[in-house]
Amino acid sequence: MAISTLSKITVPLASGDSASNQGLLMPKLQYRFRVSLENFGVSTPTTELTKQVIDVTRPNVSFEQMTIDVYNSRVYLAGKHTWEPIVLNLREDVNNNVQKLVGEQLQKQFDFYEQSSAASGQDYKFVTRIEILDGGNGATGVNVLETWECYGCFVQTANYNALNYGTNEAVTISLTLRFDNA
Repeated sequence: MAISTLSKITVPLASGDSASNQGLLMPKLQYRFRVSLENFGVSTPTTELTKQVIDVTRPNVSFEQMTIDVYNSRVYLAGKHTWEPIVLNLREDVNNNVQKLVGEQLQKQFDFYEQSSAASGQDYKFVTRIEILDGGNGATGVNVLETWECYGCFVQTANYNALNYGTNEAVTISLTLRFDNA
C-alpha cells in the first residue's frame, strides 16, 4: 500500500508538469559502484582489481575559454576541452595480485630494466569503466544506473603509499589514471 503523504515530500513543480505529484526519488549512493579495467596488465583475469577497489574519482572535464572581441563587446566561446585524471585507490591482498597487475601495467608502459618504451599507445593503453549500481545482488540482480567509460588510459602515477606500525589499515596502492576521452 502506498503512503500518500510521501508524494508531498519533494520540491513543488509547476502545474501541468507530468511529475508534479511524484515523490522524491531514491538518490544514487556513493558506495554502490564497481570499477573494471580492460587490457590492464598482462595476467588474467583483471577482475582482481575490481574486487580490491577502495574508491575512485569520476571524470571531470573543463573547457578553455576563447574570447572573441567584437566592436564594443566580447563574446565567450568554449575552446578545447581537457579531461582531468582520475584517482583509483586499491587495497592490496596477501597474494600480491594487485601489486602484480599494477607492476605488469607499468612494465607494459615502460620496460624499466631495458630502458625502452612501447612502440605505440595501443600497446599499453586500457579502458576504465566506472559503473554506479542500484544495490541489487543475488536473486534480484544488479542494474547499472550510470556508466563512465574512459578510453586511452595509462597509469600516470603509481603511489605504493606508506607502511605504519600505528594503524590497523590495509596496505593500499593509489593510481592516477590519465585518459584521452570519456
